[in-house]
Amino acid sequence: MPELPIPSHFDGARTGEIWRVDYANRAPEAEAWAETHGIGHPSDDDPRIGLLLVDCQNTFCIPGYELFVAGRSGRGAVDDNTRLCSFIYRNLDVVTEITATLDTHTALQIFHPVFWVDEDGDHPVGGQTEITLADVEEGRWCPNPAVADSLAGGDVEWLRKYARHYVRRVTEGRYPLMVWPYHAMLGSIGHALVSAVDEAVFFHSIARQTAARFEVKGGTPLTENYSVLSPEVTLGPDNERIASPNLALFDHLMEFDAVVVAGQAASHCVAWTLHDLLTAIQARDPELAGKIYVLEDCMSSVVVPGGVVFTEDSEEALELFEEHGMHRVRSTDPISTWPGMEY
Repeated sequence: MPELPIPSHFDGARTGEIWRVDYANRAPEAEAWAETHGIGHPSDDDPRIGLLLVDCQNTFCIPGYELFVAGRSGRGAVDDNTRLCSFIYRNLDVVTEITATLDTHTALQIFHPVFWVDEDGDHPVGGQTEITLADVEEGRWCPNPAVADSLAGGDVEWLRKYARHYVRRVTEGRYPLMVWPYHAMLGSIGHALVSAVDEAVFFHSIARQTAARFEVKGGTPLTENYSVLSPEVTLGPDNERIASPNLALFDHLMEFDAVVVAGQAASHCVAWTLHDLLTAIQARDPELAGKIYVLEDCMSSVVVPGGVVFTEDSEEALELFEEHGMHRVRSTDPISTWPGMEY
């Protein structure tokens, strides 16, 4: 099946900018586009293809914003989103549904500077500080007693106990605790979808007459939530519930014949979303891993200037997912040429 042309309103040179989407004009254009190109309703799709966009937000994707994912090229997320938008437009007629995740934070969270203080009362530098279990046990970094009222009902001792527990758990699991710059702040410009991606998702919704799905993650103050499917820590030191996995989203994604995954960052939120997808798939039916298609040219890794580089971590993760049956594909190749997607 030939791919569709790209609508004239899309300007790939503006993918790295923030601007107001002209919804009022895009809507009738999308309906006319669907009529011109014979784009049907998703209820008739065969196969049914879900597109999962992980954290395609300004905070990660626009140069100069808090956690711009530059990758090795320096333009990582910008170029990724140019390819991603092109992919959406070329495949409007075969992408059944788009799900976009939104990393969502407020100031007082365990991975933000204000949560931690040293013996002088100073906060760590976001993006440049990793906190180890030894740091916490030896008192180099401690929870800020002033945030206990908001986060622990005023119980400073419990918050200290939880901090030790949390750092131990994340260190045993995925990464040491990274203190991030304040980012993806709820209600901020950084929290919003990239304008070009937002426009493409809207155009798809109108052209196909189907709602996009939005999944908010990361709002629980006492745990990081890289993966949209599960927080880093779900239980406290006394097995009290801190957060819960997003089982409903996993079940929903498994209803599709194929799930295409793109977004930011390949080393963090994408990698751990794929990790949790794989874990849940293996528990249900390992053959389901063949449903997952990773758009490897629509994601980049975190590279902190003068700090940590995660490119090798993400490459190792992608190789692992491929070994277990997921597919690494490129957005520039027609979907009909992907393994198992001949139609």
